[in-house]
Amino acid sequence: MANKYKVMDTLQTIKHALEHCSGIKVLGHQQATQAYGPNTLTTPIQLDGALIVSSEQDVSECLKVANQVKIQVNPISTNNNWGYGSLEQGDERPIFVLDLKSLNKIEPTSKEMGLITLGPGVTQQQLYDYLSDNEWPYMVPVTGAGPHCSILSNAVERGYGITPHNDHFYACTAIKGYLPHPELCDTLYESAVSAIDKSNQDFVDKSYKWGLGPYLDGLFTQSNLGVVTEMTIRLAPKPQHFTSFYLRVEEEAHFNQAVTFVQSVLKDYAGIVASVNLMDIRRLISITCDNPNMNSANKVLTDQQVSHLAKKNKLPQWMIVGSIYSEAELVKPIKKALVKRSKGLGKIIFSDSNLLKMAKTILSKLPINIESANNALSQLNSLAESTDVMLGKPNQVALPLPYWRNPRIKADKNQTLSPSKDKCGLLWYAPLIPMTPSALHGFTQFVRQVTPKYNIDPLITFTNLKHDCVDSTIPLVFDLENPEEVKNAHACLNELINEGAKYGYVPYRLDTKQQQKLDKNHIFWKTTAKIKQTLDPHNILCPWRYNP
Repeated sequence: MANKYKVMDTLQTIKHALEHCSGIKVLGHQQATQAYGPNTLTTPIQLDGALIVSSEQDVSECLKVANQVKIQVNPISTNNNWGYGSLEQGDERPIFVLDLKSLNKIEPTSKEMGLITLGPGVTQQQLYDYLSDNEWPYMVPVTGAGPHCSILSNAVERGYGITPHNDHFYACTAIKGYLPHPELCDTLYESAVSAIDKSNQDFVDKSYKWGLGPYLDGLFTQSNLGVVTEMTIRLAPKPQHFTSFYLRVEEEAHFNQAVTFVQSVLKDYAGIVASVNLMDIRRLISITCDNPNMNSANKVLTDQQVSHLAKKNKLPQWMIVGSIYSEAELVKPIKKALVKRSKGLGKIIFSDSNLLKMAKTILSKLPINIESANNALSQLNSLAESTDVMLGKPNQVALPLPYWRNPRIKADKNQTLSPSKDKCGLLWYAPLIPMTPSALHGFTQFVRQVTPKYNIDPLITFTNLKHDCVDSTIPLVFDLENPEEVKNAHACLNELINEGAKYGYVPYRLDTKQQQKLDKNHIFWKTTAKIKQTLDPHNILCPWRYNP
């Protein structure tokens, strides 16, 4: 936070400069810090103020004032970027949030073709409600972050999900927004196609991703080069028939075979089988069980605890979770092929199985004091929630994870969960890895060796987007109010990133603190810096973001 007297003068100057903009609300230090400072990385970020806009034109006005007053502004949508962070302290200048949450307009570009245009404040739940209310036969591009997270922001971060259009920025067909340059910030940025099109329909721009001339839309992703206020995305249609599948791999020795199974399925059934998750036993325990070490000095699950919890809850060493989207007549032979390919690997279960439906009905009618029945029913309910996500219905099935080491609050999915407000500690290590059994086995061993040194449980998930490349999401879960655990978690992430890079494990996404550790002398970041200097000569827009 900047000098408080300087900030008070700055606040008055900003309020005066924006007094003609009735749609912009200005908050001071205390209100801004309380509203936007909490995060899952560290103590709350101290902010000097916030600018809350209600229209796209308000964004332009805020950028003009930021250039005049020389403050740094940090755009956010819902501020729910848990595990990566939305804000950072920046330099010595006053730091202000630019709150875009009210820009939550949904425009139906083409219901027939599944094109829809969203503002940054549109959440997964809001889009789901819109599609349901207006009878659009399409799926929401959901993520595990839950119903109250921005769709636009996830795409701008180049995030992904497990519905058919799993690469969310690839599904983005058009972007509009504002550049921070003082001579450009008063005009809405749009593509050259929009400039040429005189039909006033703007359909070609919103349906053809690549536009005309240099492709500049990508500059708005994972960067600090502009403020996106509108995005058009291509939705995946609801499938004629759907089933999810769950393959239990009971033996650790079958890991290589499991990887080969996933690889072959994604390669041979591309477009029918969407992304596939491969989760290890500790990750499954974190989903299904309370943390037995919550109040223990030793926070990492022992092998004995893992064995006990796995036996008690009937958990396998690895679980493969995938989905089939196809015409009804094609699903049966694909299921038959998956059963054949999984022979000798483990038991495969399909979500549309009559046996599964019957088991849930029977278990729900058993007496409440039968622990094993309750555990089984809980797992079946979790499977049902996972299936909903695969069908584009947002829910909180993955959100209890950050609460795994929170001794103050137990996650209740019947309530709205907010890991940052509930002071949960969470960092993500999300490297890309070649899709080979040897590479994934080596990575598994690497994570299991590094994380326990820092009192962190090695919870491993592989999200197999394509048959040749895998993203692994490793959650580093810790007690945010324990300074030693915070220190350990960040040190653990440092080692995972630095040492992992030596093996070719390269993060596709970094949190706000790790972004500042990138090699500024590399040609890529030198080029980025030149572009930044050109588009933002006063360095007002997120000066810390992907800017080593």
